[in-house]
Amino acid sequence: MDADPDELSRIARELAAREPIFHKPEFGTSRHDFDRLMAKDYWEIGASGQKYSREFVLSVLEKRHEESVSEHLTVTDFACRCIAMDTYLVTYQLEQDGGRLTRRSTLWQYSSEGWQILYHQGTLISGSPETVINS
Repeated sequence: MDADPDELSRIARELAAREPIFHKPEFGTSRHDFDRLMAKDYWEIGASGQKYSREFVLSVLEKRHEESVSEHLTVTDFACRCIAMDTYLVTYQLEQDGGRLTRRSTLWQYSSEGWQILYHQGTLISGSPETVINS
């Protein structure tokens, strides 16, 4: 789906400010905040390959934010693509404390309620993160 380059650039900046999801206190720290960020049929695939329901993720986030959390997170290789009307795929690489590297993808949708997350996936990177395999 083609999008106006200036509009796509603006949207990419908006979504980049929200990633990594659930780690930006300015977008919420409570179960209620996270509930509003997620579509009602949200689900995710963790770096382990496990599928997590919306309810499970909300419970984990609620526990995580009971205490103050200090993390060092670095996002690189950020990209944003319009995949349908008001729906965008965001991909990036995330480095967490301890050198843990993952590739992340999030489906975002814009509505009258604002931005909502439809789906998220994290995949552990093994080997060189710069490796691109061409067939």
